[in-house]
Amino acid sequence: MTRLVVVGAGITGLTAAYEWHRARPDDEVVVLEASGRIGGKLDRVRLAGQWYDTGPEAMLARVPEAVQLVEDLGLAGQLVAPATTQASIVLPDGRHPLPPGTVQGVPTSADGLDGVLTPAGVARVRAEADLPPLHLDPNGDVTVGGLLRERLGDEVVDRLVEPLLGGVYAGRPDDLSLAATMPALAAQLRRAPSVLAGALAAREAGARSRGDADGPVFVTVADGIGSLPAALVAASRADIRLRTPAHALRHSGSGFELSVGPAGSPHILTADAVVVTAPAGKAARLLAGVAPGAEEPLRGIPYASMAVVAMAFPAQPVAAGSGLLVPPVTGRLVKGVTISSAKWPHLSGGADGAGVLRVRSSVGRYRDESQLQRSDEDLTAAVVADVADLLDLERPEPLETHLVRWGGGLPQYLVGHPQRVTAVLDAVGAVPGLAVAGAAYGGVGVPACIRGARRAVAALL
Repeated sequence: MTRLVVVGAGITGLTAAYEWHRARPDDEVVVLEASGRIGGKLDRVRLAGQWYDTGPEAMLARVPEAVQLVEDLGLAGQLVAPATTQASIVLPDGRHPLPPGTVQGVPTSADGLDGVLTPAGVARVRAEADLPPLHLDPNGDVTVGGLLRERLGDEVVDRLVEPLLGGVYAGRPDDLSLAATMPALAAQLRRAPSVLAGALAAREAGARSRGDADGPVFVTVADGIGSLPAALVAASRADIRLRTPAHALRHSGSGFELSVGPAGSPHILTADAVVVTAPAGKAARLLAGVAPGAEEPLRGIPYASMAVVAMAFPAQPVAAGSGLLVPPVTGRLVKGVTISSAKWPHLSGGADGAGVLRVRSSVGRYRDESQLQRSDEDLTAAVVADVADLLDLERPEPLETHLVRWGGGLPQYLVGHPQRVTAVLDAVGAVPGLAVAGAAYGGVGVPACIRGARRAVAALL
């Protein structure tokens, strides 16, 4: 019998356990989790009688990994497509529909930007084609904000790109790596004469790769994406050990030894293979003795903290589509509002059949997390007030609220991130029986984490 030990019981670690069990059902799979629950950043609460995600609430449907996993787990009937995906941007002068045809907020032309940008901002975008040709180092990296401010102006960054990247990464364009957060655009910009031309090429390339496929861009799970961890545990038949941190990892003959359990009285767990899915800082400490080349690049991946507030209000009309993006230029507390009752058909009703308005909002950005120091009660009240004002609610008193804090929840893909990831994977790949995966490497979304887990297991097998 072979024993696989997985460090971390988030979606990545549990997928790795499941994939290993499918390939080698007679092996023993042990999953170590330092906290008292499975799921990592996937979590759900009962909000007005229905399951409601307080972690990721949507998954890309036009990449196969997440949808395929849901189907493999026998939950295909749980998949739900959105009723609307039309979001708006909140700006100091009011609310504006998100312009169509952008690439992660980067426009492909100046058309359709009136209102979202000032006349001067639109003129700046239109003038980009007259700038000297763009020359990006094929082996280098730049910040998203640095390049786009120079080529398209501050308004594109502050009003379009920032609220989108802030929602995905809880990060700032002036810190984030272009190559890591916008890889499709970065690839086109290495040969395009301008950002507008590169964005258009990236958009067209994406359409060709999808074959202009019908179907939704995003999906969710009726019982919550937070229901997937339990389904993975059941399907993997893994030995899940909660409140069991891993402190050290070292070679032992042809395998490994892990020091696990309480810091004051740890015990040794042996393994033939190990997959480390812990956050970058914890992974750096574990790997220092067996793959020392991974330690420094892992320590170069910081994390942002954030909080999500789930709210149920009395049913009332809200004219904001699927939600609002709220950039910092507004001076608002919240980063955005998802109007789940409008976005997801299964969340529009109450447990008793009466209508309920379910919404969620998030707070916190990298290097700007002071608001998270508030008490739970104070932070919840402030978020509710901000959301009620943004949505112009006639009945602003919530029926129910839930605050979930994600301390150190999202890795920051800073400039040079692809090089850091390559260094980590090279160092770990040189050690037989060892692999890493997780949101710190190839994407923070659920499909990317699933993909990383599968690649790690495939490499070991």
